[in-house]
Amino acid sequence: MINLRFITSIIGRLLWLESVFMLPCVVLAAVQGDWRSAAGFVGAFLLTVAAGALMVRAVKVDDRVLSKRDGYFIVTFTWVAFTLFGALPYLLGGAIESPVDAIFETMSGFTTTGSTILDDVEAMPRAALLWRSLTQWLGGIGIIVLFIAILPGLGIEGRDLYVAEVTGPTHDKFSSTFTSTARHMWYLYIGLTALQCGLLLLGDVGWFDALCHSLTTMSSGGYSTRQASVATWNSSYVHGVFILFMLLSGTNFGLLNALFLGRPRRLFRDDEFRAYLLVILVASLIVAVGLWGAGLLSPDRAFRDALFQVVSILTSTGFTTSDYLAWPPLLAAIVFILFFIGGCAGSTSGGMKCVRVYLLFKNSIAEMKRIIHPHAVIVVKYNGKGIHPGVMASVMGFFVLFMIIFGVSSLLMAYFTSDIETACGTVLSAMSNTGPAFGDIGPLANHAALPSAAKLFLALLMLVGRLEIFTVLVLFSKAFWKK
Repeated sequence: MINLRFITSIIGRLLWLESVFMLPCVVLAAVQGDWRSAAGFVGAFLLTVAAGALMVRAVKVDDRVLSKRDGYFIVTFTWVAFTLFGALPYLLGGAIESPVDAIFETMSGFTTTGSTILDDVEAMPRAALLWRSLTQWLGGIGIIVLFIAILPGLGIEGRDLYVAEVTGPTHDKFSSTFTSTARHMWYLYIGLTALQCGLLLLGDVGWFDALCHSLTTMSSGGYSTRQASVATWNSSYVHGVFILFMLLSGTNFGLLNALFLGRPRRLFRDDEFRAYLLVILVASLIVAVGLWGAGLLSPDRAFRDALFQVVSILTSTGFTTSDYLAWPPLLAAIVFILFFIGGCAGSTSGGMKCVRVYLLFKNSIAEMKRIIHPHAVIVVKYNGKGIHPGVMASVMGFFVLFMIIFGVSSLLMAYFTSDIETACGTVLSAMSNTGPAFGDIGPLANHAALPSAAKLFLALLMLVGRLEIFTVLVLFSKAFWKK
């Protein structure tokens, strides 16, 4: 059975954790004299703390053992709880008046999707903009991963929680325990965020813009404090900083940890990372040549915009420097394909992940070889080692489920949109946690005009995509609820 008492206690503690991140917004609002925003954040803080206290203190916990099923339950409902309480600052502070819009914006933040309902980002109170960025930063590396890193004293096994939240078909720890692995991930995450912030400051980006954009770059989130996104700064240096840190955010954090520990060979010998770089290089060159050949941009600007948009979309960050819907159809089609692929497993990016696409490709080649040589033993290899059949089955199952959900959801979304391009684009954007979409909701538009039902449906798809389908859908299976 599900250990609901202990799960309730854990989610209550996690709500306390969420409330702590509201405090910087209170301070910022007070410093700026924005007392309405300050009151909104104080109210949200008190309500979140009170709810957490009620869940922790009012529930007597006798059994502190968690099963694998409990792990999936905790992860899914923690994200739902964080979204509901994370929407309170917008509502109480008056930044967003509609509860549905507030939930959409918050779910988009925590899942690092980056879709928005805001028509004028720069008109928002600064405290609300900081909260948007913090929700993405918290969701990027994972709420549960932070919990495992800082609260080992509960005496629970972190593995099942870690596996339920961290992306990818396999989940290797790069330290002695999952708790220390989670800590190393957060140390690296914080360090890279601070480094990007410092580099942006050197590029004459204001401190608030630098801070917020660093929070949303390393999380592959894409929320911006500017209506024009990164296109606000027409600087090769600033764009280069964004490209570098978007690329890092889409890289497996275990490999990044090895890189900074002085073992770069492990990074460049990894099959997924090499495939990741190959996709970026090939797609960027094709797009750059296409933009230059069409006479839209000069060669240097064509390559810069191409590289920026390819890295931004592939890593599911969603920042923009140009409108890819204004590009020739072939180039826009390449961007559409990148939505599916995503970055590396174990990173903050969304999508199906390069490792799954890589293994699907290698398995297809292996199947052709088996047809030609039916008696040969042909093994799909990754990093020089044979892939376990269970992992390959998981990869294929994920791909099939992803495509089925994408197809069915696109048909449902077509009811709310004016054309199938917009329907498919918004669904794929939500599932891959990318942000900008296609059709009427492109990189220069937003989701404000969609009906409330469509926004809630997309918010659900964002959660399904962020937790990589299985973590959420397993809750709806009969086997999950059997003793």
